[in-house]
Amino acid sequence: MGIVITVIVVVVVIALIAFVIAGYNKLKRADIRAQEGLGGIDVQLTRRADLIPNLVNTVSGYATHERAVFDEVTAARANAAHAAQSGTIDQKAQADQRLNRAVANVLAVAENYPDLKASANFAALQNELSDTENKLSFARQYYNDTVARLNQLVQTIPWMFFAGMAGVRTREFYRAQEGQQQPPQVRF
Repeated sequence: MGIVITVIVVVVVIALIAFVIAGYNKLKRADIRAQEGLGGIDVQLTRRADLIPNLVNTVSGYATHERAVFDEVTAARANAAHAAQSGTIDQKAQADQRLNRAVANVLAVAENYPDLKASANFAALQNELSDTENKLSFARQYYNDTVARLNQLVQTIPWMFFAGMAGVRTREFYRAQEGQQQPPQVRF
């Protein structure tokens, strides 16, 4: 009888240890996916910021008197690059919004120059920018999906009991800043 109780206790302890390990690993994997999602946003923000100088150079050749627009683009690009490197979710969203406004202004300036709009380089840059915006939108959605999954785990039983041990906490969603819910309207 004593051996049966010992075997039962050992099996229960092993099952409990396995459950703790599985819970720990599940939370860590969810946290890593959220980090990966945030990294995807950073990659796309950086890609977009890298495209901006080419767009500005193309447009500035036609619109040399629009210096204030180009200066704002430069400042917004630097802000976005800095936020992508070390900013919080909120700082990234604010930098993203500022860069969106700056790009919309450059595109609005381009509207006044028919030769520029017909330029193959300008069209290629617009396509690249559009592609990057789509990838950025996907990256934001992926991040928010992974954060939703992580937050569900961290806040529900039994996983919430392992969150502290795993060093995992809820994360902030990527939210559009006020006025950024709709893309800027630029017509050609």
